Amino acid sequence: MRYLFAFLVMAIITLSSSAQQFEIGGFAGGANYIGDVGKTNYILPNTPVGGLIAKWNRSERHSIRLSLLYAEISADDAKSDETRRQQRGYSFNNTIAEASLGLEFNFWSFDLTDPMPQSTPYLYTGITYFRADHMWLKNGRAANLVNEGTNWDFAIPMVMGYKESVTKHIIGAFEIGARYTMTDNLDGSWPEEYLGRREPTAVFGNRNTNDWYVFTGVTLTFTFGRKPCYCF
Repeated sequence: MRYLFAFLVMAIITLSSSAQQFEIGGFAGGANYIGDVGKTNYILPNTPVGGLIAKWNRSERHSIRLSLLYAEISADDAKSDETRRQQRGYSFNNTIAEASLGLEFNFWSFDLTDPMPQSTPYLYTGITYFRADHMWLKNGRAANLVNEGTNWDFAIPMVMGYKESVTKHIIGAFEIGARYTMTDNLDGSWPEEYLGRREPTAVFGNRNTNDWYVFTGVTLTFTFGRKPCYCF
């Protein structure tokens, strides 16, 4: 991860500022979590997510992208298709506030100075830093999960999307983005991260996989700045 972060920092520093075109706008959609509680669907938005997104377009094929997003996540074993989880009966609600910086790559050339309309699929990845609550079975396995303590951690975003120009200054997009987190305690299954000690009676689920969360939604951004020549 440190090599990816170093690459992103070097890219920002070394790129020329001789021509610039920026985008700023909003993201709105739904969120879902993937872990040891509730349903096991990979993409099933069931809670809201929203925030801001900004881009610095460095060529027709790539942009430096920053996003600030806030979401709720929740899961309930009673809604799972797995009998074991239904019998266990855990549930939780959590919130995630994330900041993400990285590179967005267009599959095709996307230049709003060319004839309209413009459209392209794209990929985005980089580094995400987020805040959530720690969870744990404070009163034992017979009780439910409790929000307690703050969980600051990193995640790797893996986003696929499709964007299209609405006008020469407005761009709309739809995207699905999974975040692989560096924690296994968004759902309280590994409270050692919070407690700093082993608590065998409070551990559950699969210790071989960390938690994920997924944002699915639309963006609407507005362009401004000098007409780009994409010089380096």
